[in-house]
Amino acid sequence: MIPNPWDVGSARYLQHLGFPALATTSAGFAFSRGLPDSGEAAVVSRDSNLAYVADIAAAVDLPVSADFMSGYGATPADVAESVRRCVATGVAGLSIEDSTGDPSRPLYDLPVAVERLRAARQAIDRSGEDVLLTARAECYHVGHPDPLPESVRRLRAYVAAGADVLFAPGPDTPDEIEALVAAVTPRPLNLLVVRDLGLHVDEIAALGVRRISVGGALALAAWTGFVRAARTLKSEGSFAGLAQLVPYAEINGLFSAALPLRQAPEPAGRPRAHEGLGAANLERRRSHE
Repeated sequence: MIPNPWDVGSARYLQHLGFPALATTSAGFAFSRGLPDSGEAAVVSRDSNLAYVADIAAAVDLPVSADFMSGYGATPADVAESVRRCVATGVAGLSIEDSTGDPSRPLYDLPVAVERLRAARQAIDRSGEDVLLTARAECYHVGHPDPLPESVRRLRAYVAAGADVLFAPGPDTPDEIEALVAAVTPRPLNLLVVRDLGLHVDEIAALGVRRISVGGALALAAWTGFVRAARTLKSEGSFAGLAQLVPYAEINGLFSAALPLRQAPEPAGRPRAHEGLGAANLERRRSHE
């Protein structure tokens, strides 16, 4: 289970709860900046995302995987340069999507998507860092007319291109989930859960899923409480939306207790171990593919 913080405070609270790893969220970050969640670099720039990723990675003592959109590059060489910079933030993993951001052709043609992923793989390998590469097939998200078989086709190609973890956000039925797990085995599948599917974490794991993330859902949970309280205050003049708040002292005390540790010098060469990212014992075997 890898939750997705949208800022340093939420990241540190999730570490406090005992989660083994974290992943960033493009939606949560964009909303915190008053921006829409968009694949366009002009909306959330590469530099802005890199700064956010670096802040989260530095704020916690956990492996962090970066939601790195489509790799911020028009060409495979551009993707490789963006990935090099992402690795330099200290992440233990990063994901690359195959969506173009262009509604008229929302997915990269598969050969192009594979070349972009290979460029990301090579950039990671050249860095010498132990960083997991997650490949995302966005077929469900872009409204592909036949998303399951197209996701299977793409994820299998991404395995061959060197992806460590596979991810097709959108499916929410046991049959679909099991089909995707079978398509990429023995590589791990990441499942995105952004609403109550009626399945417990243990039941999802029983389907063969080895990693679960929640994308922008926790950020939306925070926005939900804020929006409801603000609307009630404005429309009714009522403070009912402020009932049952988490106590100020609890949150302030958590961050106060951690402050001396955060002010201490950072130890040199902090490991990036990706245990908790769902592939701790993964054998990549790229030399045989």
